[in-house]
Amino acid sequence: MSSVPTDIQFSGLTRCLIEKGLLTESDAQIHNQEAQKNQIPLIRYLVTHKLINSKALATEASREFGVPFFDLDAIDCRRLPVNLVGEKLIRKCHALPLFSRGKTLFVAVSDPTDFRALDDFKFHSRLNPEAILVEEDKLLKAIEVSLEAADTSMADMLDEDLSNLDITGGEEDTTKVDVNSDVDDAPIVRYVNKILLDSIKQGVSDIHMEPYEKIFRIRYRSDGILRQVATPPASIAGRLVSRLKVMSKMDIAERRVPQDGRIKMTLSKNRAIDFRVNTCPTLFGEKVVLRILDPTSAQLGIEKLGFEPEQQRIFLEAINKPYGLVLVTGPTGSGKTVTLYTGLNILNTIERNISTAEDPVEITVEGINQVNMNPKAGLTFASALRAFLRQDPDIIMVGEIRDLETAEIAVKAAQTGHLVLSTLHTNDAPQTLNRLLQMGIPPFNIVASVNLIMAQRLGRRLCEHCKVPADFPDKVLLGAGFKQEELRDLKIFSPVGCDHCNNGYKGRVGVYQVLTLTDKMRTLILNGGNTDQLAECALAEGFNDLRRSGLNKVRMGITSLEEIDRITKE
Repeated sequence: MSSVPTDIQFSGLTRCLIEKGLLTESDAQIHNQEAQKNQIPLIRYLVTHKLINSKALATEASREFGVPFFDLDAIDCRRLPVNLVGEKLIRKCHALPLFSRGKTLFVAVSDPTDFRALDDFKFHSRLNPEAILVEEDKLLKAIEVSLEAADTSMADMLDEDLSNLDITGGEEDTTKVDVNSDVDDAPIVRYVNKILLDSIKQGVSDIHMEPYEKIFRIRYRSDGILRQVATPPASIAGRLVSRLKVMSKMDIAERRVPQDGRIKMTLSKNRAIDFRVNTCPTLFGEKVVLRILDPTSAQLGIEKLGFEPEQQRIFLEAINKPYGLVLVTGPTGSGKTVTLYTGLNILNTIERNISTAEDPVEITVEGINQVNMNPKAGLTFASALRAFLRQDPDIIMVGEIRDLETAEIAVKAAQTGHLVLSTLHTNDAPQTLNRLLQMGIPPFNIVASVNLIMAQRLGRRLCEHCKVPADFPDKVLLGAGFKQEELRDLKIFSPVGCDHCNNGYKGRVGVYQVLTLTDKMRTLILNGGNTDQLAECALAEGFNDLRRSGLNKVRMGITSLEEIDRITKE
């Protein structure tokens, strides 16, 4: 029988277990000797050999050291931010990053006295680690699951799928570039392809690649919210950016000025995705943002946009008129292009001649004559509009009315037998009327040409799998804008988060203010009414503003009150 060492001085969690009677000192000495032979910590040895109950160990440690206890079964370990510290450190420290909030990184540990692990996490993540106590056996499993997911999240398609991808630049470029061996580095090529594929699979709208002094961050914008998905080594940032610039036909030798390009990725015979690429020089290198342009997004059907029945009727009535001006307003990323193209798809028949002027064309549609703006060559919205009017048009879509010249031509076209659709960057529908006046369009021309003004926002949909009823005091609901008579049967839901969604939300829905010009509004415009007067008149005439439309979505259980506060906050 081997002798038992008696000179071992236990401390930390082991000493706690001995003092609580969960482990005798002699047993601890014997098991510690075996753990050292296996080159693993004593706590892991005790749990893996079932010498102590993992949950009892965690519960006692939580009580003794005042560290919060958490059950890892409650989260999806495939989505943990393991790239914040990397696989090597996670295995070395036997700890797992759970999530970050501000400057704090919450770290799952099974031994709360292992302060060295927390120090290492602080050094590598540049965040302040806070220990969260978990069961040892579940931590072992979670580490393997999370690291395996990190390895495959960008590569869950087979190698054959990657090799068969057809990726080309979207525009011709005669610039000759010297493509060095770094750019053709096979791992970099595959990594970039996997980033693009992963973004398509997840329904991402934008990809941000951002260089900093010590890290290179990749983020996806999903449902309007940015989230971090990877932090590849800063040393490969230059090669990643160069690869994207080659794919989008940019000049890889030019790093001092912004550049624009386009990538076309053919996934199958029936599906191709375009990426609009922009680079911008920053302090530590070039930042790249890719906007994902999926033609299928404009084929959702008007029923899925989020119109209320009356709003949908007014919109369809306006776009089916033979002439007039239809304006869609809202900030960048509010879904204006998708709304316009949904209307154009309805109008796109063999009997109609449709032309669009865009900067740039985001969604390509067969049967519509689409023109990319090129100001350097003299092709502007105004010059394109003039050309369209000489080409026997029925319907014209202008990407954006930015100046008086474009506005005047659009109004003239709307008054001479053409349906004109366009966008403006204003906050709501009444402000759009005021903006046209400020541009210099006479009030009588506005009254005679405008059929419809529609302001919109995009709000996140609540996940149908995990949303739960929320209990708000009547005072809060009234302050949010609900009416007293609505409170009786009002049922509001809040987000939770599950495997089917992102933090309780899945997909987005439009929130609209749809406004047609009534006789009272026309009179008010001709008499020089201001934005506030126009807004009051619109409400009196029965047109909901954005806030009211948003509250209707909350009342229907489509989204949350918090989300409507976010997108309609003044």
